Amino acid sequence: MSDTLLTDLYQLTMLQAYAARGSSTGSAVFELYARHLPPDRGFLVVAGLEQALDYLEHLRFTTADVDWLASTRRFSGAFLETLADFRFRGDVWAVPEGRVVFAGEPWLRVEAALPEAQFVESRLINLLHFSTLIATKAARCVLAAQGRPLADFGMRRAHGAEAALLAARAAVLSGFAATATVEAGRRYGLPLVGTMAHSYVQALGDESAAFQHYAATSPDATTVLIDTYDTGRAAQTVAELVRSGMKIQAVRIDSGDLAAEAVKVRRILDEGGASTVRIIASGNLDELSIEALVTSGAPIDSFGVGTRLDTSADAPTLDAVYKLQSYAGEPCRKRSPGKETWPGAKQVYRHYDTHGRMCADQMALADEPGVAGEPLLVCVMRQGRRVDAHPSVAQIAAQAQADLARLPMEARCLRAPQPLQPVYSESIRALAASFDSRDRR
Repeated sequence: MSDTLLTDLYQLTMLQAYAARGSSTGSAVFELYARHLPPDRGFLVVAGLEQALDYLEHLRFTTADVDWLASTRRFSGAFLETLADFRFRGDVWAVPEGRVVFAGEPWLRVEAALPEAQFVESRLINLLHFSTLIATKAARCVLAAQGRPLADFGMRRAHGAEAALLAARAAVLSGFAATATVEAGRRYGLPLVGTMAHSYVQALGDESAAFQHYAATSPDATTVLIDTYDTGRAAQTVAELVRSGMKIQAVRIDSGDLAAEAVKVRRILDEGGASTVRIIASGNLDELSIEALVTSGAPIDSFGVGTRLDTSADAPTLDAVYKLQSYAGEPCRKRSPGKETWPGAKQVYRHYDTHGRMCADQMALADEPGVAGEPLLVCVMRQGRRVDAHPSVAQIAAQAQADLARLPMEARCLRAPQPLQPVYSESIRALAASFDSRDRR
């Protein structure tokens, strides 16, 4: 099925009104950004651009779409006829995936005929909001793990199939080593990892037999789950199997006091001649519990993170918006209390201190001359077609790690961070003042 109708009704009713008027086809500039950061977020990691561009490039109303719209009796026949040729033919400027941004800074700027630029709002927010939300949560887990590998285990409690796939991709973009979601591995080329369920051990009845049978089917990458009954006894069994020549790569602990259990299991494995076997911890983990485990010195080699990652449990939404900044060459500005916008198409210029850390972001008009700094928004689409091939997942992940390394320490904090606040140029402020001086009744 087409996802063109995956939108809000008012996008279609406005489209019809524009078509009826006939003159509202001038060029519009919209920008997508987060008004504010959620509590305890010091930054955002942009993700979802690949899906957004794919949506724009393939946007079509199918015959089935138009027929269904006709059946609702909400739309005129003349309007419905125009949909057969409806395409996105505009330009897009975007912050590349994996880059860090802060509140108020556009991740995406769309320049297109007003109906085209307006219609795509709902789906663009839908795609970029979710992936950025999860990529940011994942980046916090990466910072907490301090170099220990992480895997996404969250598919089963993600909010739907698309969410599970996008969450797996967003997690790897931000530095996770792998995902357990098989379709995400196929679709996005992500590394896959997996262990076993408690039910496998229970079904075979005997823990040692379960480990042996399971290891025999995947001898090069076996990870066994050892907390079905008693972790100490299971660790002894693993050590015995390793001494007998069986290849067991890791054990996973999914319950209890993970720090204490890891200490006990590490001692048993080492004393039993299985010092090469790694310990993986999972079970309702997030960045705060990972940080606590790392700080405690628990001998945990890697972490599986599930529900709290794929739902961004502590901050499940961003205040992401898509706002009109200019139309037909004239600036536009919203003045609703608490929801004011800055007019004009904008660029973000990043500055670094002598240690290579981010120290300031300046917002300037896109065509403003003489502004120093690294421009974050780059042209990714011209006349509805991508400018360049999208970077690989590995390239995006490398970019994310570079940006995370350059975050100021105050913004990296998992609790009460201090994010950078963008500075607005005098040209933007003057444009806003000029707009405000006019009577808008």
